[in-house]
Amino acid sequence: MYQDFFGINEAPFSIVPSARFLYLSERHREALTHMLSGLTDGGGFGLLTGEVGTGKTTVLRAMISRLPQQAQVAVILNPALSSHDLLATICDELGLSYRDEASFKQLTDIIYQHLIANHAAGRQTLLLVDEAQHLMPDVLEQLRLLTNLETDSRKLLKVVLIGQPELQQLLQQERLRQLAQRITSRYHLLPLTETEVSEYIHYRLNAVDCLYPVFNASIINYVAKQTQGVPRLINLVCDKSMQLACQGGVHSVTKAMAVQACEDILSWQVPSVASSRSRLTWLPWTIAAALCGVMATVAWQYWPQAHTATQSLVSASSSQVAA
Repeated sequence: MYQDFFGINEAPFSIVPSARFLYLSERHREALTHMLSGLTDGGGFGLLTGEVGTGKTTVLRAMISRLPQQAQVAVILNPALSSHDLLATICDELGLSYRDEASFKQLTDIIYQHLIANHAAGRQTLLLVDEAQHLMPDVLEQLRLLTNLETDSRKLLKVVLIGQPELQQLLQQERLRQLAQRITSRYHLLPLTETEVSEYIHYRLNAVDCLYPVFNASIINYVAKQTQGVPRLINLVCDKSMQLACQGGVHSVTKAMAVQACEDILSWQVPSVASSRSRLTWLPWTIAAALCGVMATVAWQYWPQAHTATQSLVSASSSQVAA
């Protein structure tokens, strides 16, 4: 790797979440504040959505670190579960014992009793579900049923769903309307602005005490435009750029290196950021060309008939004039 070349002991643009590289942009701070405030109201559900790589898990980790000590948190990172497995996983996360052959009702009763005990002890119980767009509708309905236990002023279980925009579409299903109505806190996380991209890149380099001017302003602007401000793509492109700089024996990334890094990284994205932009640019011309082709085909098919009919009319007119 390039750490020795740049005099650092850790790669600054690793995509593995780390508290050391926790950068909260204005949008991330706003999302964090919004979700934390939602946990203090009487509602049962919070919803955080965002495109792939925009930093939803970053907000999740920051939210957990800022929760009061008396709160008990259960985190589900792999929600591809059945309703029964979901209940068992919640028990595991809350440290609750149950028999292997425990029935659906028995698991539910165990959770309910624990929620009541936590409330009596002044503890808040939170369930955070990451990648929630993978939840099946019947599992989401089971989560709603778990939030039915409540006092006169608040739910005994708060659930925060974190997922991609598809989660919003999932919650619009008719059979999930009761759950959708219980979501009292919603936030959609957007990518970084160009200014935030610059702050993000410098923040990461400073975190590893990098003394070299690896990325100048023009290179950062180029990376911001190519990645469209998505933090995960920024990490991948910057990491690749630093590898290329190391191979070239220079401590500052050149425009050619940044271009190559973007081509190497973004060409693998589905859909590719670059190809999406290219498709949008050429779409009007493609449609126009297609219409021209259709019109030409129609004209070619009907021209002989139209030409014959025209000649017949001309001949008939000539005959009448002659007569």
